[in-house]
Amino acid sequence: MRYVYWGLALFLALIIQSRLSLLGVSPNLTVLLAYFAGIRYGNTKGLFIGALIGAIEDSVSSSFLGPHMLSKGIVGYAASFMISGGFFRWTPVLGMILLSVLTLTDNAIGFISRTLFDKMPDALSTMFFISIMQSLLNAPAGIFLRPSDEE
Repeated sequence: MRYVYWGLALFLALIIQSRLSLLGVSPNLTVLLAYFAGIRYGNTKGLFIGALIGAIEDSVSSSFLGPHMLSKGIVGYAASFMISGGFFRWTPVLGMILLSVLTLTDNAIGFISRTLFDKMPDALSTMFFISIMQSLLNAPAGIFLRPSDEE
């Protein structure tokens, strides 16, 4: 039953992020799913679920398979390493900061891999603006997405 919830959450995240925008920037809701998988299920499952989310996002939206798969896998692993691995103790403020930083990381990895292996998708200034806006949009969710041992 848990897989049905994950599939439904991913489907809704992809639909919502394609329909909403603020100042021309759509939110990056799939990062929230990869972050949640990392802090809830640990390193290996966070990496796997993040990579799976990215592979599905790549197959739906990108010209080639890989950028989202790599970036979401790293987000899932890094979230687990930072919070669940004992590097930091989770607090709502840390959740906001970490989710904001991981959103920036996700965008940077996606941009760099598209630039290296395909063609430069946008100007660097556009990428910075989109990354910062998505980071600000995702940050408040860090208050509510918490590890299972913090409930």
